[in-house]
Amino acid sequence: MKSETIISDQFYTTSDNTNNNGHSISSSIFRINNPTSGKTIEKTSSPLGLIVLISTFALMLTGAFMVYQFQPDFDQFQIERINSSWGFPFLILAIALFIFQSGVFVYNLFLYFRYKPIESVSDELLPTCTVIVPAYNEGKLVWDTLLSLADSDFPEQKLQILAIDDGSKDDTWYWMQQAKIKLGDRLTIFQQPENAGKRHALYRGFELGTGEIFVTVDSDSIVKKDTLRNLVSPFVVNEKCGAVAGNVQVLNNKKALLPKMLNVSFVMSFEFMRSAESMLGSVLCTPGAAAAYRRDAVLNCLPEWINQTFMGQPSDIGEDRAMTNMILKQGLHVLFQKNAYVLTNVPEEYTGLYKMFIRWSRSNVRENLMMAQYVFKDFREGSKFGARLLFINQSLKIILAYPFLIFMLIFIATHPLLFLSSTLLGILIVSTFPVIFYAKRYNVADSFWAYSYSIFYTFSLFWITPYAIVTANKRGWLTRGLSDKK
Repeated sequence: MKSETIISDQFYTTSDNTNNNGHSISSSIFRINNPTSGKTIEKTSSPLGLIVLISTFALMLTGAFMVYQFQPDFDQFQIERINSSWGFPFLILAIALFIFQSGVFVYNLFLYFRYKPIESVSDELLPTCTVIVPAYNEGKLVWDTLLSLADSDFPEQKLQILAIDDGSKDDTWYWMQQAKIKLGDRLTIFQQPENAGKRHALYRGFELGTGEIFVTVDSDSIVKKDTLRNLVSPFVVNEKCGAVAGNVQVLNNKKALLPKMLNVSFVMSFEFMRSAESMLGSVLCTPGAAAAYRRDAVLNCLPEWINQTFMGQPSDIGEDRAMTNMILKQGLHVLFQKNAYVLTNVPEEYTGLYKMFIRWSRSNVRENLMMAQYVFKDFREGSKFGARLLFINQSLKIILAYPFLIFMLIFIATHPLLFLSSTLLGILIVSTFPVIFYAKRYNVADSFWAYSYSIFYTFSLFWITPYAIVTANKRGWLTRGLSDKK
């Protein structure tokens, strides 16, 4: 059985498949909105999804009603807290954090409205480009990735595509060979003798690549026809640009509920947050799904990057965040291109999702410690305020993870109904901005998944950051081989 994945004006046919992360490609047609062309493909609706959305609104409205009903209890709780030995200092801290976070949000909103992606330069001005695709147990998905790259409207004579099979145990190498047969000299494929990890596969590509710009694309991702040229154009117009992040959206957001939620979350994370970060020249992470790096910037930090360790152990996670950090440390700018779209697979089950988040959170902890070593020094010409603000904001989330976890557990133990009602009302208020943002950028119907995702994250993934902090030294990709264990 086959499905048609429609991306802008392109059609890609994808077989039903499951990759190493347990991601499945089903047969339903799904929607990918293109804000530039306005083209929309409808996707099939799910009865379960409708039930989840209705339940989401029922919970939030119930929470709001409970807050109204329990108002005297909330007043009494506030009085008791203020009169306690720890309550008043906690209140002052909470107010200070609220003011800081509100200020950061308003500042990000200001930066977002000022942001504009850099338009693609002409074919003559485009630099030579090496695209590196590392793959491990991706099966036929790597075929789809390589064909989408080859179909890019990037000058063929300036484009080198390298695919590295990192010792896969499935038919990934077969599909790379099939892609090689179809694409001929446009594609070069390599096979690692054994699985050494994504970082080592990328390292081989960096060593073999001849382009002025390196582009890394995950082997379960699909790029639009103009993604590559849009992704590398900033290097032409900005000589201080060292890296560029692509705009990641969810590919498998058809019937599975988690991808539907994550798609709204990704749009908020990339199109809002990274737009603001880009205005500061300090995007903190260039995603593995699609990112571009100036060749000289990569070679300057390549030995440090491949030999990176944490607490005496080789680093085998967070290769994208680490590369971004090391390029920022060189005083170069890291930008975001909203017009460089890439669609990638995300976990469809809770197990794969929380393991992916643990990996990301451990990387954040590690790289924040690394960033602390240079961000308050004279690492860059011009203003360093933006990078420092982003660092402080992210560090606060890590530092305060345990205090707020302890407060939450105490609140639940002593006033469970007050906690539940205030949390649900808080989600209704705070998540309304992502809903409005997504609805304005794409469509209203899918925007409501922001509410569901907030409830899901709050009650089932709140433990991720505290756990990642105490296990930051642990190695392992975590999501590799999940499908093999089923």
